[in-house]
Amino acid sequence: MAVTPVPEVGMTRILGLLEVLDDHGGREDIYRLARDLSYEFGDLLGVIKAAEIVGLVDTPGGDVVLQPLGKQIIESDVNTKKALLKKQVRQHSLFAHFAEYLKGRPEKKATREEIVTEAGRILPQEKPLSVFRTLVNWGRYTELFGYNRDDDAFYLDAEEAPAP
Repeated sequence: MAVTPVPEVGMTRILGLLEVLDDHGGREDIYRLARDLSYEFGDLLGVIKAAEIVGLVDTPGGDVVLQPLGKQIIESDVNTKKALLKKQVRQHSLFAHFAEYLKGRPEKKATREEIVTEAGRILPQEKPLSVFRTLVNWGRYTELFGYNRDDDAFYLDAEEAPAP
């Protein structure tokens, strides 16, 4: 399975985009959105691409359109929001790869350096540290992965790890 990267964008920025789109009736011109949010255009494109990758928005023409799943997420309570996002994120090739990677390791965990090395191996055109930061950010928010800096342990969240 080919692994595709995702932009280094925090999950909170994606959720913020969904809220703004909802406030604008579910559809907005990309350039107007950049101006209204005072975002650099390139930064906004990263947020939009990340939201599109997980099926929350679509980008026909020069517009950004809130998809039904995106609308459902912003109308949900925190736990439902996380569960819906986890389902989407888990299906993406990058997150699926690292879930399988961790399942095959002793204690179902790896160090930061091991994850960065694997990211560089599977995505040689990307910055491995950026991939790691995205894995941690999205993984923690969705409770798919965890990372303990003190122990230098990147791991599958308890619910994701296979039973012993």
